[in-house]
Amino acid sequence: MKWALIVGSSGDIGSAIVRDLASQGWSIYLHYFKNKKKSDRLCKKLQRLYPKQDFLQLQGDLTQPETLDGMIGQLFSLDAVVFAQGTTCYGLFHDLKPTELNTMLTMQLTAPLYLLQKLEDKLAQNHFGRIVFIGSVYGGAGSAMEVGYSTVKGALSSFVAAYSKEISSLGITINVVAPGAVETQMNTLFSEEDKRQVNELIPVGRFAAANEISYWVQTILGERASYLTGETIYVTGGWLK
Repeated sequence: MKWALIVGSSGDIGSAIVRDLASQGWSIYLHYFKNKKKSDRLCKKLQRLYPKQDFLQLQGDLTQPETLDGMIGQLFSLDAVVFAQGTTCYGLFHDLKPTELNTMLTMQLTAPLYLLQKLEDKLAQNHFGRIVFIGSVYGGAGSAMEVGYSTVKGALSSFVAAYSKEISSLGITINVVAPGAVETQMNTLFSEEDKRQVNELIPVGRFAAANEISYWVQTILGERASYLTGETIYVTGGWLK
């Protein structure tokens, strides 16, 4: 039985990934930070549906160093890590507070990189390891009003391209799945008119559903995806990138 750690499993994309992998026989560590009720509900549902698999919850703030070591200590077996956590700050870069930028960098870049340093041996143990980051089309195309977020997501693609060259011989692959506009809680601050205007720019004509993004994650985690590494896969409905 394979084990996956889903960081940010209580988010819309994260929980879709969890459900997909559970249906394929994976046991899962479900990391969450604040949304305990949603994580509890998801975990209990999975335990009912898949009683022969294990589902363990891990709570932690990725911006706190002690959280990372605590998480590592609870992982006894590991075949895949998916980083689905994220946050953004809207506004001009001129007005972006250093604390806001640091939070984005720590949560989405430096904390995951630290975890991977410590988890590399576990992922290499069976010569089958999968690492996936949920990035963003803005990491490639860039976005005004989200310069900090675009920078962080672009850095993930650079890291993946470089790190893949070190770990391929260990049987580990690493890739980014970079969505465009997705129907998630992160986008609830936009009005219906804002969404309509974005829809007009997307060739497919709509925002993606979370499970349309998780589909690509589960595909990358498959046995036959071992030749794909170091890549950023844009899932955007033809928008921007």
